[in-house]
Amino acid sequence: MGHKTFDRGIHPSYYKELTSSMRVETAALPKTVIIPLQQHAGAPCQPLVKKGDAVQEGQKIGDVQAFVSAPVHSSINGKVKDVDLAEHPNGSRVLSVIIDGDGTSREWKAGGAPMDTSALTPEFIRDTIRDAGIVGMGGAAFPTSVKLAPPKGKAIDTVLLNGCECEPFLTADHRIMIEETDKVVWGLRALMKATGAANGLIGVEENKPDAVEALKKAAGGHSDIRIIVTETKYPQGAEKMLIKAALNRKVPTGRLPLDVGVVVNNVGTAAAIFEAINHKKPLIERIVTVSGNGIKEPKNLKVRIGTTFEEVINQCGGLAGDAEMEVLNGGPMMGVAQTTLTVPVLKGTSGITVLTAASIKPLKYDPCIRCASCVEVCPMALMPYRLGDYGRTARVAEFKDWAGLSCIECGCCAYVCPSKRPLLQWIRVGKLRVRIEAARAKK
Repeated sequence: MGHKTFDRGIHPSYYKELTSSMRVETAALPKTVIIPLQQHAGAPCQPLVKKGDAVQEGQKIGDVQAFVSAPVHSSINGKVKDVDLAEHPNGSRVLSVIIDGDGTSREWKAGGAPMDTSALTPEFIRDTIRDAGIVGMGGAAFPTSVKLAPPKGKAIDTVLLNGCECEPFLTADHRIMIEETDKVVWGLRALMKATGAANGLIGVEENKPDAVEALKKAAGGHSDIRIIVTETKYPQGAEKMLIKAALNRKVPTGRLPLDVGVVVNNVGTAAAIFEAINHKKPLIERIVTVSGNGIKEPKNLKVRIGTTFEEVINQCGGLAGDAEMEVLNGGPMMGVAQTTLTVPVLKGTSGITVLTAASIKPLKYDPCIRCASCVEVCPMALMPYRLGDYGRTARVAEFKDWAGLSCIECGCCAYVCPSKRPLLQWIRVGKLRVRIEAARAKK
């Protein structure tokens, strides 16, 4: 019998072997960090510090009284150099706190056994997660505390941890499941307590047998936690796809996982929850996979939030040669190309992928030949060839009518297109035009 999966999707080359067996190394303490006040879905934070202020590692430096938001904290000890606009990995300039470090750091580990999750209240767990600034660490960066507070009438029966990590090159989650297994399982139990869910599942692709074994061993004493082994297929780690594979539940168009009784979180998020509750440590660092054929020494590094891409890459031996490179925030399927290496690592930066120009799909494309290859692989059963044209030509009404907002931006369509059309980018433009139109209408 085959492993659990979803309909459609693709099987790209994964290149996981570059870093999957490499233990996580702790990156050197950065001399300067750039910490954007917008690292999450929802309302941006307001600065709580000003130029010249001394700050401590873990100190809250940005917050806002909005339901959908998450505070940000200083990732180092030092002094605020400035609070100003700075380059962001999404291509914009965002208000950021720039801190010069003093070279010192603190020890966060606490002595003794972890807390008993059964003794914690749901309110305490949610409040601690919110105060620690924890967001989805798989890339979406949605505030975790919001997921744990569903509207009245929305009962959650299952917490599903995403350990699939289907994006090529990236292995940060793989290493977390092996090296911080107990933290992941403890974090899952805390999430179950916060939501009142009776069941906990961890979805892992079959290409990570060592992670599956480690998790099964750690969860062996818990009858309410199960490890679900899924087929290795992209985008298996997408929220709706994983729910379909693990539970055979379909999230209706325009609805959320909570509408089918599920909360989905990343395994890295679960480990961060362990540290927030047991060590009182906010989200100030994360594991980042630095990989690709443009990197001299691919690695998995534990990096302080706000460290520049340039500094991270230099700790991996630098770029492999002087040829033209493309640096991505994330992996090659959903990652965003960067125009500068001075952008900072964010809470949602799961990887930095560097590819040589020779390995990148050329910008030149041909007309659509109506082969429907994009339709055949779209996991959301959309018509990407139409949506791409509607986005490119600013036909907003048609874009919405053909469910363009349901696109999860996985990039399967662009990957298989024989004409090399940048369908994903055009669909993103279409979504942007919808948001601009909605903002104008609101005004």
